[in-house]
Amino acid sequence: QVQLVESGGGLVQPGGSLSLSCAASGFTFSNYRMSWYRQAPGKERELVADITSTDGSTNYADSVKGRFTISRDNAKSTVYLQMNSLKPEDTAVYYCRAFRIYRTKPEGYWGQGTQVTVSS
Repeated sequence: QVQLVESGGGLVQPGGSLSLSCAASGFTFSNYRMSWYRQAPGKERELVADITSTDGSTNYADSVKGRFTISRDNAKSTVYLQMNSLKPEDTAVYYCRAFRIYRTKPEGYWGQGTQVTVSS
């Protein structure tokens, strides 16, 4: 069955770094656009970064540009999010998502999320 398993979350001080991973299985990872979303308490889920399945182009939310880097390893069916210069406002549950349009129909999967807390 399809699985997306995030790992790497935790507690970090402001200015610190964390690296998140999302291991995929049960589908052809290389065919899917991969994204990281986050949801803070009381807020809507928002897109943090994504990376295409074709040429590896990336896109970032303005709030994380220059601090976060998304990457993927198709051989390992894994997407990563390197987070540097973390701020308290980055505190959220981080989710990975796989998405594609196949024969005009959307196909998407979500992971269960990993908590990131930025606090002194």
